[in-house]
Amino acid sequence: MSLIRAGLVACISREPDIEVVAELDRGEPVLPTVAALRPDVAVIDDGIAGADRFAVIHDLHHAAPCCRTLIMATQPCPRDLCQAVAAHATGFIRKDADPDSISQAIRQVAQGLKALDPDLAFAALDAPVNPMTPRETDVLRLAAAGAPTAEIARQLCLTTGTVRNYISAIITKTGARNRVDVIRIAGRCGWL
Repeated sequence: MSLIRAGLVACISREPDIEVVAELDRGEPVLPTVAALRPDVAVIDDGIAGADRFAVIHDLHHAAPCCRTLIMATQPCPRDLCQAVAAHATGFIRKDADPDSISQAIRQVAQGLKALDPDLAFAALDAPVNPMTPRETDVLRLAAAGAPTAEIARQLCLTTGTVRNYISAIITKTGARNRVDVIRIAGRCGWL
């Protein structure tokens, strides 16, 4: 059990109207545990091991729609908020929020209300719109991971010329100076 999770459980357990029915350190047992215990809220940590938190939330929404989800994130970015909304999360809060704010967010989510960290909400509203197409984003994501043009072409079933054209278009759309600059810009804006 991690120290952070133990501290969170201890803080939440002190609330008279909130009962912690389970704590998990991995993503795989979330669905069976929710099916067995039928909690009102599942608090999903961004450090959940063995699973993509957004996939877990999406699956929970479809398998157990009565269980609402609250994401706790260490360093949330606007892209995370968009992914959380797409996965049908009910709330999103920073991990470093004070215990009263976390408890209040759990209560709101349990009531079917949305709970959202205000700083993240404003950051999402202020974030520049991603000018890239989904395919351009795929190309840039691989480039950011260090893949050379030929490897990007192989993985995406494209020609190397098409990959170069995509990268050129991305640089133009973002106003970047070069490939390295566009990766920096896209990372800072949460587009990758």
